[in-house]
Amino acid sequence: MLDIRRRRFITLLGGAVAAWPLAARTQQFGDRIRRIGVLEETAENDKDRNSQFAKFREGLASFGWVEGRTVHIEHRFAAADAGRYQPLAKELVALQPEVILAVSTPVTAALQRQTSTIPIVFLGVSDPIGSGFAANLARPGSNLTIMLYEEGIAGKWLAMLKEIAPRLARVALVAGPKTTAYDYFMRNAKAAGSSLDIEIVPTPVAGATDIERGIEAFSRAPNGGLLLPSDGTTIVHRDLVIALAARHNLPAVYALRFFVTAGGLMSYGTDQGEAFQQAASLVDRILRGVKPIDLPVPPTKYQTSLNLKTAKALGLDIPPILLARADEVIE
Repeated sequence: MLDIRRRRFITLLGGAVAAWPLAARTQQFGDRIRRIGVLEETAENDKDRNSQFAKFREGLASFGWVEGRTVHIEHRFAAADAGRYQPLAKELVALQPEVILAVSTPVTAALQRQTSTIPIVFLGVSDPIGSGFAANLARPGSNLTIMLYEEGIAGKWLAMLKEIAPRLARVALVAGPKTTAYDYFMRNAKAAGSSLDIEIVPTPVAGATDIERGIEAFSRAPNGGLLLPSDGTTIVHRDLVIALAARHNLPAVYALRFFVTAGGLMSYGTDQGEAFQQAASLVDRILRGVKPIDLPVPPTKYQTSLNLKTAKALGLDIPPILLARADEVIE
């Protein structure tokens, strides 16, 4: 019931904001250009992520925050290098932006260690309470507000794999190990896997070599599949992951749609473009003086994508019920 009320509130809020005249939204800014910091886990030349971030810029512009005119964005990229999170977080905080957008769990953790006063809007975080980012979801508190994955999403991923590969008995969870998100997904995947007769095989990776070795070793036993939650290391090396899944004939489910458009089998996860647009609306409200503690958790839209060409190459038949649930089918 709480979730339904929250969704209704955001829907009404979004409608009200859209109805404001553009002139009313752009006036009263004065001559001072406001500063926003952004820290991403991915690489600067990642075309898919850049396309999603364009939605953030578009969202800001719709509220009158035009880059170079009323707002300046300080953008930093860690390229999945764990050694860069803290230095980049420190660099951004030193610039004293009025609000920071953090994309991913390790990025948010790094920023939280650097500041307790600059408001942070974060997305792509799986376990905000367990990670210590928020006291609860209704009122996050502190200096943070939230965009996140739904609880139990690992069970959804495993169920999709079991639907498309009924003999599935083993699933490798492939992601970077040095975050609370990895432990969170492992716990949830093991709990869901026990009810589906699926063994969850931890496959922590810190780079391309780990990915190749891990998937190669896992593929030696039959009836396996891959589960890849959102993670900077696998995002940066997604072409390698997709190629290895094809080489070893492993069905795989991903958290992010762009794995599927690049040749992956299927994905279920947040609509990243919409998430960045929602982040823009939260940043707008913070720039206008609303405290993060007063901002509710926005609802999250999920989407399912399937790649029929990849399924055919793997010798898999997509069940009609899974096909019917898909928001996007790539042929």
